[in-house]
Amino acid sequence: MDVPVWAWIVTVLAILAMLAVDYVGHVRTPHAPTLKESAWWSVAYVAVAMIFGLIVLAAWGPQYGGEYFAGYITEKSLSVDNLFVFVLIMTSFRVPREHQQRVLLIGITIALVLRTIFIFAGAALIANFAWIFYLFGAFLIWTAIAQARAGTDHDEEYTENGVLRLTRRIFPTTDDYVDHHMVTTIDGKRYITPMLIVMIAIGSADLLFAVDSIPAIFGLTQETFLVFAANAFSLLGLRQLYFLVDGLLDRLVYLNYGLAAILGFIGVKLVIHALHTNELPFVNGGEHVEAIPEISTTVSLSFIVVVLTITTVASLARSRRDARVGSRTPERDA
Repeated sequence: MDVPVWAWIVTVLAILAMLAVDYVGHVRTPHAPTLKESAWWSVAYVAVAMIFGLIVLAAWGPQYGGEYFAGYITEKSLSVDNLFVFVLIMTSFRVPREHQQRVLLIGITIALVLRTIFIFAGAALIANFAWIFYLFGAFLIWTAIAQARAGTDHDEEYTENGVLRLTRRIFPTTDDYVDHHMVTTIDGKRYITPMLIVMIAIGSADLLFAVDSIPAIFGLTQETFLVFAANAFSLLGLRQLYFLVDGLLDRLVYLNYGLAAILGFIGVKLVIHALHTNELPFVNGGEHVEAIPEISTTVSLSFIVVVLTITTVASLARSRRDARVGSRTPERDA
């Protein structure tokens, strides 16, 4: 895929423009967005991502267009899992509802910068060490097994990671929020506020999710341009998605199983690709192993869409059934 410099520049500028709209238009005045506002902006961000995919399709052909859409849908579905953690963080830190947009936006911006570094590092590894696909594939398969074992359970408590504990240890921190300020001065001494801590929590939590999502998308496309764009567009719409599905996340009871199937599928796809490009001397004498055909982009995209559809329909059906059973229980008890 030959991507001219101007295409990179235009894409980066478009992403920066979308961030600017968020910072200037949405979070300047603290407020809790309505469901209608969240829905319209979620549709707008998805539309932008779809238009970008159509441009890729028209400019570089169906192969790369399919790879982008497969990557974007995968990143978007994995980002929904992130929202469970975001809800726990917001609850744990008791973030005022009107300030949650700002927290999410800055945390997502931090994550976008760090993910970009991860992406280019991953691309460099792939370019120089073809055997890295074995590691990526094995890691995704292991992650898929862990997701499946988690089943319908989600942690109900948030545990601070090492980054947050180190931050608290180094910097003096206020006990309460000071409006939306991240830093404040008390008796001539500078303190950081819980607002900054929770932003770091959101950013670092998303970075941990990137450990499996970035190998996953590299399993769908090795084009750095597409990996970067799919990650950026999926992250940019995450703030609106948070407010749109907040309160509905518990209804996606089978989400872990769906994500496990997708990650496991991509893990197998990566291992097969690693065999086709094999250079390890202790595997088939260093020769390529092509007995198993590689999985095409069309098959990958179809599998992802089908799994997500089944997962969503089954989850909603289970939630409705549980709600009916729950509504009848008090009557029987009475």
